[in-house]
Amino acid sequence: MVNVIKGLLISCDIPMAQFIINLNASLPQSQKFIIYVLDSTHIFVRSDVAGTIREAIKEFRDQNTYEKPA
Repeated sequence: MVNVIKGLLISCDIPMAQFIINLNASLPQSQKFIIYVLDSTHIFVRSDVAGTIREAIKEFRDQNTYEKPA
């Protein structure tokens, strides 16, 4: 029998994949969103968390962006 799961394939570089995996690991079991880690740059996740992942990445980038003082 075949099981079908609707999801989203994320293709990214290795550091961003590690960030997403660590984000998933920091959540309680009921909120985990990774369905399968295909390789070091591809992750299959639940499709309903795309906005949450984008927001976490945006926040991470904002925290780690250097702006030259005026």
